[in-house]
Amino acid sequence: MTAPLLSCRGLTRRFGGVVALDGLDLEVDPGSVLGLIGPNGSGKTTFFNVLTGLFPADAGEIRFAGAPITDLRPQGIYRIGIARTFQRSRLCLPLSIFDNLMVGNHQHLEHGLWFNLVRRQALRRQIDENYRAAQELLHIFDPPLAGRMMEPASRIPMIDRRRVEVCRALISRPKLLLLDEPSAGMTHEETLRLMDDILQVQQTVGGLTIILIEHEMSVIERVTRRCVVLNYGRKIAEGAYAEVSRDPQVRQAYLGLE
Repeated sequence: MTAPLLSCRGLTRRFGGVVALDGLDLEVDPGSVLGLIGPNGSGKTTFFNVLTGLFPADAGEIRFAGAPITDLRPQGIYRIGIARTFQRSRLCLPLSIFDNLMVGNHQHLEHGLWFNLVRRQALRRQIDENYRAAQELLHIFDPPLAGRMMEPASRIPMIDRRRVEVCRALISRPKLLLLDEPSAGMTHEETLRLMDDILQVQQTVGGLTIILIEHEMSVIERVTRRCVVLNYGRKIAEGAYAEVSRDPQVRQAYLGLE
């Protein structure tokens, strides 16, 4: 039996008197796509924030590839191979697409005054290598977009901005990708196209594991084999979407049905 890539035990996070995560147990297998669903305020984004070190856990343990990471800060989380996107677009629109992508790879770049002044050839080689890597990644998503890397991000439509944000998270070659509502601001058709692109990248890259927060249930049903349902910070159901969507607790808490 394959060991889980990510394992959380008793994960708890409080904000004053509000318990955002309440003893959450969760495992994610390597190479899988896990859907994380639940009503607004159920703790989904808080889970991402605790997992990536933005918020400390009040209790519980997180293990990644068998090693404890509960107390790591965001920089340490990034270095071990966990990357994420956010609900709202965080592109710097005046910058080029390429510059926005390099923000996601800054930890892998040599820098400093000595390197920039003395090792100019090495710097140029590094920039060229990163340009090719970014172009190859964008080409998987959308070949025409790969030819526009030096254009400002402000010139591209929302679906392409989302593609760039996902590519920025992928440019560091993570083992685990956290997608927080990538469909925000897009039409249903654009959302399905984006998710097809992401699955294509997963197959091309190989070994990539994804946790997806998404409100469009058709997307969850289409791209995940397993999903976890949260409500008030607790896991109330787990399994294939066809199973959990029939669960009485899920229908009442998430789908609004009795």
